[in-house]
Formats: sequence, C-alpha cells, structure tokens
Amino acid sequence: MFEAVELGRSLSKKEFERQLPDLRAQLVQAEDAIKRAKIPVIIIVSGVDGAGKGEVVHRLNEWLDPRGVDIHAFWHESPEIRERPFYWNFWQTLPARGRLALLFGSWYTEPVTQLVYGKIKSAELDAALRRIVFLEEMLVNDGALVIKLWFHLSKSALQQRLRSLQKSPEQHWRVLPSDWAHHKLYDRFIKVSERALRETDTVSAPWRLIESTSARYRDLSAGRIILESIHKRLTQSSKIRSRSSRTPKLKITQERDRTVLDKVDLTQALGPARYEEKLAKYQARLNELVWAAYRKKIPTVMVFEGWDAAGKGSCIRRVTAALDPRLFRVVPVAAPTDEERAHHYLWRFWRHLPADGMVTIFDRSWYGRVLVERVEGFARRDEWIRAYAELNDFEEQLTGHGMVVAKYWIHISKDEQLRRFQDREAVPFKRYKMNAEDWRNRDKWDAHCAAVHDMVAHTSTEFAPWTLAAGNDKRFARIQILHALCDKLEQVV
Repeated sequence: MFEAVELGRSLSKKEFERQLPDLRAQLVQAEDAIKRAKIPVIIIVSGVDGAGKGEVVHRLNEWLDPRGVDIHAFWHESPEIRERPFYWNFWQTLPARGRLALLFGSWYTEPVTQLVYGKIKSAELDAALRRIVFLEEMLVNDGALVIKLWFHLSKSALQQRLRSLQKSPEQHWRVLPSDWAHHKLYDRFIKVSERALRETDTVSAPWRLIESTSARYRDLSAGRIILESIHKRLTQSSKIRSRSSRTPKLKITQERDRTVLDKVDLTQALGPARYEEKLAKYQARLNELVWAAYRKKIPTVMVFEGWDAAGKGSCIRRVTAALDPRLFRVVPVAAPTDEERAHHYLWRFWRHLPADGMVTIFDRSWYGRVLVERVEGFARRDEWIRAYAELNDFEEQLTGHGMVVAKYWIHISKDEQLRRFQDREAVPFKRYKMNAEDWRNRDKWDAHCAAVHDMVAHTSTEFAPWTLAAGNDKRFARIQILHALCDKLEQVV
C-alpha cells in the first residue's frame, strides 16, 4: 500500500507559489459553501511521526478562515477523559453543522499504537477497527463529510528528515525523543497501520495517502484533497445519500399488532403500609450500593421512559431520595436546542455521561429517535431504523467501559392515562404538567405501542436489557424499579 506513495515527489518553490493563491481562494469559498449547506466536515490528520502533520495543521489553519475551523489535538489524556468511555473525548470535538474540525490524532491512534507496543492483541485491534467503521458510517449517514489524510514517509526518508531537523539551529526542537523511539519501531508501525487503513478504507470515508518528503508537495496535496472532497460532497443531494446509505432490514411492528406491552400485568398493586416498608428497605439498600459503586469507580446511567403521566418523575424522586446529592445528577430531555440540532442526535447524550463512580439519570433519553421522532416523522424511516444498531453500539461502549446501564419503561393503560390527565387539569398545581401535545400524543397511542415494542425487541440486550414496569399503581412501579435497580447494582459491587 505505502510503496505506491514512496515516489520522491516534490514541488518547486516557484510552482508552489504559482498554485497557492488560487487554491487558497477556492478553499475559503468551499468553506463558505459548507457553512451555508450546514455540512459538518471532519478532517483526520494522521500518518508517520515526523512526516510534518503539525506543519500541515498550521498550513490549513492559515489557508482557511479560522473562524470556521476547530483544531483538536489528542495527545494528553486527562483524568476527566480516563473516567469516561473511550469515544467520549472525540464526541466532545465533533463539529457542528457548517463547521470544519481538524483532528490532529484521532480514534485510530490508540488502537494502532497499543498493538505496536504489544498492549492489546490482534483481535482487539480488529474489534476497534470495526467500531471505527461503524462510527464513521454513522456520521456520514448523518450528513458529515469525513476526510482522512495519511502523511507518509519511507523509513530512510524519515531518518534523513529527523537528522536534518536535529542539525538545524532553528528546527532541532521539533525532534522529540519519542520520534527516534518510534523510528526504531517503524517496520512494525507501518505493518499495523497498513492493516488499519486497509480495514477502514470505505466508500463513505476513504483514506487519502500523501507523500511527505517535500513539504510543499505535501501541503498543496492536502489542500487539494480537502477542496476536491468538499466539492464532491456539495454535489451530492441528501436524497441520493439517503437512498445509497445502508438501512438494515428489520421486522417493524404494525400499529394493530400485539406488543410486549400487552404482557405487562397492570393489576399489580401495593397497599400503603407494605409500600412504605419496601420503600425504606430498597432506598437504604440503594444508598449502600451506590456508595459501593462510587468506591469501586463504577459509573451508572439510568434511563426513564414511559407514557405521558406514567409517573417517571415520581419514580426518579424516589430513586434520588436515596442518593447523596454529590453522587448524582438528573438530565431532563426535551426537544433539542439549536446547538443540539447542529450535531448528531447522540452528541447531547455523550456530553452528559457520568465520570467513574457517579450516577446520571435521564428523564427521557436517546430513545426519542425510535419513539417520538419515529411516530411524529421528525426522523426519516431510514434514520430511525438505523438507530437501533446505533443505540446498541452506544450502550455497548458504555458497558464496555464498566458502566451500569439501567433502562425502564413505565407502562400504564390508556384508561389510566385519561384519568391522570383529567386529574391534572382539575388540580391547579398540577396543570403545568399538561399541554396540547399530551392530548395529541394520546391520539397516536397505537403507533406509540408499536414503536415501544420495536424498541424493546431491537435494543433489549444482554448488556443493557429493558425493565417494563407496571405503572397503573404508582406505588408498585416505584418499588419494582427500586428493586430492579438494586439487583442490577448488586451484580457489579
């Protein structure tokens, strides 16, 4: 693979200066077009250490309008990063629609270097590469342009470059001790890198290899590849991309089909005395378990979904009443803000993931993509069908980090919902909970039932199963959820 770019290409200073003004003008125009088209652009700068990747980043920042460019370098892992799943740091840096992000280092760096240094096995690299392909395809399906640049030097060219820099009074500081250490592992690094590039060179996010022997040739080539990629992306209509993107073939429930909700026994109930006894028991146990998880640095995510007026808020209050306020936060999820709409729909949830040992409670969640967005048509059919796999992958990453993921759907009957709606409208201090959308959602009860069934069928996994709580009796639902949560935490602490 890399032999194809070890050709000794170069560019004279005169030719470089002749071509540069036009390239810079076109890049700025393309950047403006990207902004108007609201297309996020992710440019991955990777390659051989010593090939001048940092110099390229400086060049691109100079040639583009820096007001529309975000530069992120991934070289220092802070405690905040280590306490969260691997991709958390990258999701923080994904550009909003209409902006460009230069990623100096990326999700490729760690798996490749870990295999080179023998810290992971070959099968673990394969798993990491499959996840990378899934991530990049997910971002492209959401409208992003992913440009992956590999800057290459042969072993002899790299050695010559490092020696030349060391001899230069002005440039010697560019050579780090790690550069020579990596040079000694060059052959292994190239072997692993070639494998990584081959496995992740896809139609939607291809690799572009750039020979870096000549700085002028290298920089001009990078600029031209970015310009060409942007022009190509601008000519693609969203309809063409939608038809060409792969949509899984899944069995989708029809509105009149029998669903998993029909199996929930809504007659279950608890009397006041028995309820108070169990509430005290499980809240005390939950407090102990959450503190034990804190000491073991095990984070927890709780997801509460359910019908309007099902009692999600009252269940959350019974959970939080058992917890030290320093250990948890509740994230209420409503319609996305303008900032959130400018990113992939999972972006706003990655931002709120808890650090190790902490608890985050989501009052509604990422499942909106396959529930309300499906039913209301806010997401296209291909988008919400793809989301099942995206949500499973997301939660697998959380549990792979060691996080506990507890998911609850609180079910009530249609008659019980009507009774609660009427009660809310009759009681002055409860009226704020009601709005016209609640009644409109009720008119689509069967469509919501079908969506819930598919959600459970496709996302109740061995690592993050759903608990369907019987909510007609609020006391019973609260105890059922507290009991289930304690059982789940007891498995890990």
